[in-house]
Amino acid sequence: MKKRLLKMLGSVVLVATLIVGGFLLYITLTDYNPGIIEELSVDNNNERMLKLNEPFTITTFNIGYAGLDKDQDFFMDGGTMSRSNSEEQTKINLAAIASFMTTLRSDLFMMQEVDVRSSRSYHVDEVTYLSSELSEYSHVFATNYKVPWVPVPILDPMGSVDSGLLTLSRFKSTDNSRYNLPGKESWPRQQLDLDRAFVESRFPVDNGKELVLVNLHLSAFDQGGTIRKQQLDYLSSFMKREHDQGNYLILGGDWNHVLPGTDPQTFKTTQTWPEWLQQFPEGFTPEGFSWVIDPNVPSVRTLDIPYSEGVNFRAVIDGFLISPNIKLNIIQGHDLSFKHSDHNPVTAELVLQ
Repeated sequence: MKKRLLKMLGSVVLVATLIVGGFLLYITLTDYNPGIIEELSVDNNNERMLKLNEPFTITTFNIGYAGLDKDQDFFMDGGTMSRSNSEEQTKINLAAIASFMTTLRSDLFMMQEVDVRSSRSYHVDEVTYLSSELSEYSHVFATNYKVPWVPVPILDPMGSVDSGLLTLSRFKSTDNSRYNLPGKESWPRQQLDLDRAFVESRFPVDNGKELVLVNLHLSAFDQGGTIRKQQLDYLSSFMKREHDQGNYLILGGDWNHVLPGTDPQTFKTTQTWPEWLQQFPEGFTPEGFSWVIDPNVPSVRTLDIPYSEGVNFRAVIDGFLISPNIKLNIIQGHDLSFKHSDHNPVTAELVLQ
């Protein structure tokens, strides 16, 4: 009897080992491995050109795959959930996001966490939906999270993920590229994690120069912030190179740092400072560049619990960094009370000088 039990136990261990080993081999062989720089196609490119001294508007919005509405939490932030509440709720959130965008009508939209076909958003193609709702805009999409199956949390796994960055524009672009950001997690965690990147879009200006637009989403949960430092160093070199060429630069998106000139303690909360959130490092901002942020409207909330006004910790981590040859007219964070996303959008009116 004892031998039989030991044999059964050995068989169970062997089967479990084969399953885990097979899964690790599968995610390693199918790992999304983009090049350092990849050219992106643009759909519905416009002919309108950016003009000197003519104001234009730009909005950044991390839509949380239209699944992280006010009633949601997220397991990576200390909660338990990994997916949208339902396909119906995903579509409700996405429709509300699109309605906000069509009403606002910014000239440029920089969006993060937009799913193409993911279990967490019930396979709703959010890129197609948003580009259809804003049909007068060109759109460029770059993948930054593509995994065949994320097996955590064990009881309710995130599942398949295909997601990325979406840039919408009412101006003519001449080049769009995906830049792979440095810094990777160790195996096999990296095989289940995002491949961080930014979308570079180049827009000709009527004075012969170019506006270089960077849509980014930096790392958040890297231990000690070492990966974030590598990403910021890479961005610093990129900015210097483009600025030395006399171009206009706008970097915007989800920086996953407390942005300079903002203080999370401004916003009422009963929670403590979350471990993942770091202050922006001193010395990063190039000389003459300016941060374009609204310090009075939080752009992100914690996800360990559903949203409750005055309870969740909030901060400003979404905004823009602009070169010295760009003037700020207006900056506005939109307080949407995190109803349909865990982020609030931010809009700026800018002028090329």
